[in-house]
Amino acid sequence: MTIANNYDNADKKNAALAAADKIDWRELFFKYLFLSSAAIGILSLITIGYFIFREGYAAFAEAGFSGIVLGDEWLPPALFGIFPMIVASVVSTAGAVIVGVPIGVMTAIFIAEVAPKRLADIIRPMVELLAGIPSVVYGFFGLVIIVPLIQNVFNVPAGNTVLAGIIVLAVMILPTVITVSETSIRAVPRSYKEGSLALGASHIFTIFKLLVPAARSGIMTGVILGIARALGETMAIIMVMGNSPAMPEGILDSARTLTANIAIEMSYATGIHASALYATGIVLLVFIMMLNAALLYLNRERAR
Repeated sequence: MTIANNYDNADKKNAALAAADKIDWRELFFKYLFLSSAAIGILSLITIGYFIFREGYAAFAEAGFSGIVLGDEWLPPALFGIFPMIVASVVSTAGAVIVGVPIGVMTAIFIAEVAPKRLADIIRPMVELLAGIPSVVYGFFGLVIIVPLIQNVFNVPAGNTVLAGIIVLAVMILPTVITVSETSIRAVPRSYKEGSLALGASHIFTIFKLLVPAARSGIMTGVILGIARALGETMAIIMVMGNSPAMPEGILDSARTLTANIAIEMSYATGIHASALYATGIVLLVFIMMLNAALLYLNRERAR
């Protein structure tokens, strides 16, 4: 009996060794497929960064870093100051975040926790449809509705102002903020809410003191994506902000953003002028990377 058991154990051991020696080609294929996909993404970023830096180097060598980043006059091919455009980009994006993020987060809370299921099932597809509207349509909306409204209400010569850009961008970032925030709130374990309600807390108290803080990381991700969308927007901004390269003195002045500057002049720019537009892209890329890194760091520290 013992000899039979020994033979049986030996057979099992040999079978296990044979199975270990056998290569699972399917698992190996998908492993390297996923690795290749990640490598392509990283390689694409490196390639884009290298190309932009290579093309924009001539402008930095010609005008210097301070002449481009801190210069306040844009008169190619002599002056390449983009500081007014940096200010316009920052102000329009910050204004869009101030207006759009609270509305987006409140809407996400309403859909996830307050609205009846039937109403939430109506609002959610409408938000998703808002995300699919092309930028040029948002620009038409701003040009036909918002620009004349600003002109009449504030009695300015033209409604193509920074304020018009802020309003359009605030509407454009809503779908991103709402969708990501709602998903994050729904991902919070229901036991959190049930425990809070069982202890006598009100529904609103539970939402703002428990569910929203628990979903903070996801909500911040939505805000970061919204900021990136606002900073990178081009077509709608070209249509509603007036595209003046001068320094704006207020939100009722015309202005030009970094992306609009590249889109407007790249079609006819040559030589050092084209290199200055690539340098504008470098500043925009570095600025977005620094902003995203800062927000992610703050979010991680807050979570700790």
